[in-house]
Amino acid sequence: MKFPKKRYLCLTSTLALGLATPAWAAEDPATTPPPVPEAQAQSTVFTPADFARFAPRNALDMLRQVPGFAIREGEDARGLGQASGNVLVNSQRLSSKSDDIYAQLSRIPAATVERIELVDGARLDIPGLTGQVANVIARTGSFTGQFRYSPELRPHFADPRFTNGEVSLSGRKGPVEYTVSLVNNSNRGGAGGPTVITDRTGAIIQTREDVVKSRNDKPKLAVRLVIDGPGSSTGNLNGSLQRVNRRFTEHSVRTNTNGTIAIRDLDDRTTGGNWEIGGDWEFRLGPGRLKLIGLNRQEHEPYSQSVITVYPAGDPATGDRYAQVGDLAERIARAEYTWKMLGGDWQLAGEAAFNSLTNVAAIATLDPQGGFIDEPFPDGTGGVKEDRYDASLSYSRPLSNTVTLQAIAGAERSTLRQTGVANSALSRSFFRPKGSLSLAWKASKTLDVSLKLKRSVGQLSFYDFLARRFLDDGNANSGNADLVPQQDWSAELELNRSFGAWGSTKLRLVGRNVQDYVTVVPIGADGESIGNVARATERVIANTTTLQFDPVGWKGARLDLNVELTFSNLRDPFDPSRQIPYGFITERYAEIQFRQDFPGTDWAAGGHYEYSRQSLYHRRFEAGRDFEGPVFAGLFIEHKNLMGLTVKAEARNLLNGRQRWDRRVYDGPRPGAPIAFVETRDRLIGPIFTLTVKGSI
Repeated sequence: MKFPKKRYLCLTSTLALGLATPAWAAEDPATTPPPVPEAQAQSTVFTPADFARFAPRNALDMLRQVPGFAIREGEDARGLGQASGNVLVNSQRLSSKSDDIYAQLSRIPAATVERIELVDGARLDIPGLTGQVANVIARTGSFTGQFRYSPELRPHFADPRFTNGEVSLSGRKGPVEYTVSLVNNSNRGGAGGPTVITDRTGAIIQTREDVVKSRNDKPKLAVRLVIDGPGSSTGNLNGSLQRVNRRFTEHSVRTNTNGTIAIRDLDDRTTGGNWEIGGDWEFRLGPGRLKLIGLNRQEHEPYSQSVITVYPAGDPATGDRYAQVGDLAERIARAEYTWKMLGGDWQLAGEAAFNSLTNVAAIATLDPQGGFIDEPFPDGTGGVKEDRYDASLSYSRPLSNTVTLQAIAGAERSTLRQTGVANSALSRSFFRPKGSLSLAWKASKTLDVSLKLKRSVGQLSFYDFLARRFLDDGNANSGNADLVPQQDWSAELELNRSFGAWGSTKLRLVGRNVQDYVTVVPIGADGESIGNVARATERVIANTTTLQFDPVGWKGARLDLNVELTFSNLRDPFDPSRQIPYGFITERYAEIQFRQDFPGTDWAAGGHYEYSRQSLYHRRFEAGRDFEGPVFAGLFIEHKNLMGLTVKAEARNLLNGRQRWDRRVYDGPRPGAPIAFVETRDRLIGPIFTLTVKGSI
């Protein structure tokens, strides 16, 4: 751990907000200067010329080079809800739940980007946005296309990756702008090494040599249409179809202290796919504009996990299998009416969302002939449905030349219904208020401050209502029909300071008080499952800083620093006398990236260093820490015009980040039971070599 260093980075950036002043150096006419925004009254604007030295291929490449800006994805919202995240395209958010902002930006050719505007979200007429928001303005004219291909090799354990890539085509036909893309964000992973099992005194019980492999392919075809007119009306239509194939295997040779050997093979796989169609239409109606939004999404998710153990000494093989087939559906209808009145912008919004899960699960045991005998698993079989209706009214207006207010008041009513053998026709209804209050202050030409207070309702995974087995680590969820979404009260303060040619920095402070926090809780006398804890707290300090060295004569050099510290707290559901952190979250994160674009050439090079620390998790019969790293580092070299292509070679994990798992398993429920065994895993991942080729069509 390097607490002092990370705290120093955060404090340094904080002091810089108040003490640093821009410094300017004479420009070298032979060198493209670093991105320096054009300051306007309420926004900061970057043009394509600001990114010329990076030779970007798409809008994502450009946005990643905006000093001090880090893309923040939208919240995992219930339905569509209010806008979130910090990126817009042509002043609009995407009416899709299957595409993230990274995918959308990667399909926008750099040649079509007119500018990128940085503005405080509270100043926009899009309720829900706060803090610094990037608005990418792009206009597609003639036909254009681009592609990316990213093969990857690892010298240890993992198979080669040859199927990772993307191709997209964009153009305009009359009033219709279209984008068609085919992408496969595939992955090939692997690790191997020893695992040691000891008793509570530290004596070795068993040693293991494990090799794990993961193979993941998710080819996806997506189409987006943007329609201008008739008149001032605009429309968007999005559709996607995706196939999912994921497989994870573990081969483990286990040697006991008496010399006996067992060989265990785990096979964990998911197949299936999903499709989505969604769109919106906005037009003038009366004194304002009405926007109608619709979305329909369905997923088919067959899943199975099997474990077979063979004994070379001649004992019969043993094994178990857990399998389920889940079908999820989500249908959303939303209407937003906006108008101007009383010196500000108003919006009245209503939404109806209908979500459902139908799941059929079974368990099986290996028979002496080597075949699995299925058994019904009624606690894991059933359905969950939610009908939800919400409404909100928002108002935003400038309070002065430098201060803007945005207020949102709303509420939702939802009904949850669960069916199954164990829970027949259970129905519950809830009414929950929500909303936010935001203030944006343009403190000076170089300093923006925003404050947001928010009441929100979280999302649920319907699978958590049902029972499930985890054969890989010997755990099981009992299912919980009483599960409810968590509710948050949060406050977020964001400060953005520009240093001109030197770069910029952003500091975010977040405080969150949670009701009905979702985590693992006791169920019955000896069970456990996903459930709710009455109260929890979370505090976040996050800083993003970009330093550019052109003003001191080091042309083309840039350093990016990212630090995030998370402090969380809740009462241990299994030991109320103890306070514990949230499980399975990144508590400490620090990243340093350096890039050097060599003046007068098409070459660039650089590297990155990353440190992270995961929190401890707690279950009824175990506690531990499951993580990779904690340090990852890498180097890259890039040619920005190799026969018209951008070619980047990268070597990652050069400091030997490992796959680790340290856990204590108890003889009975915590905290009173003694330790049954301690498991310590230390697997080699090895270096990762990636070649990325980008080009235009």
